[in-house]
Amino acid sequence: MEDRDTGLPVLGLRLLVDMPLRDPSVCRGPDGTWYLTGTAPPGWGQNQGVALWCSPDMRAWTALGTVWEYGQSPWHRPYKEAGKPLWAPEVFYLHDTFWLTYSMPGWDGTAATSGSGLLRSLSGRARGPYVDVQPECRLGDEIDASLFVDGNGTVYFAWHSGKLAPMRPDMGGLAGPCTWLRTARPDADPRHHSSLCPLIFGSDSHDHVGYEGMFLFRADGRYYLCCGEHFHGRYSCAVASADHLTGPYGDRYEAIPHAGHTMFFADADGSWWCTYFGSDPSAPWQEKPGLVAVDFAPDGRVHPVERPGWPR
Repeated sequence: MEDRDTGLPVLGLRLLVDMPLRDPSVCRGPDGTWYLTGTAPPGWGQNQGVALWCSPDMRAWTALGTVWEYGQSPWHRPYKEAGKPLWAPEVFYLHDTFWLTYSMPGWDGTAATSGSGLLRSLSGRARGPYVDVQPECRLGDEIDASLFVDGNGTVYFAWHSGKLAPMRPDMGGLAGPCTWLRTARPDADPRHHSSLCPLIFGSDSHDHVGYEGMFLFRADGRYYLCCGEHFHGRYSCAVASADHLTGPYGDRYEAIPHAGHTMFFADADGSWWCTYFGSDPSAPWQEKPGLVAVDFAPDGRVHPVERPGWPR
């Protein structure tokens, strides 16, 4: 498919399901079933919580309904009273159970009170029931939470635009302070930034990969830090990579146009994919969950490709 306004190619793009869903996240369960979640509508108004869908083949999706309603944890009270939505849940399977990250924008209208948390399935099943691992206070001090498992088995809580902290072995909280992953060389081109960047990082700080939507993965021995960022008005997925987890990370670039807050995964055949939802007027569609087939160039850069079929 092609960007209908700018002509930028969006190779390997396919619609997952024709319904409104922002910030899609997918996970393959231990039996091969695929699971899908994301920001359920109304994305900008108060929604119920985390909704989940499942599919045997990535084509036919069955709604599992709302598997967890936000407001159950004490730290949610001001968000619920202010009518804030739950944003960008992500689904993971590790340690023999399912996990869901989630986040909420600031209850007082500022980023200072934004927060994110982590849920664990008590049954080991995707349907739950789920329990908040830290119900008394937020786990992350910003939105867009994710999980990353390093090669040595250490699990990290990742959030916002590059914040990373190790989890305790029991996954009940953070084991240490966070590290903020940044690029070694700043990108000061104003066309490559959201108008929010100066407010978040300061007017002279340009060493971030993006301003939100962090996701971290490892492929072929390299670490890839992915964030949402605006490039020439497009809400795209920006990527930078490094040889070591904490960096230094190389130059950032617009990897997947219009993908926005996305996540990457390898299927059973070792082929790589990323999620996509389209969040700017020039995207092929608007705020619906999709997938893009991706590969890695000789220099390690991520780029879309044409690939027949669907993830296996």
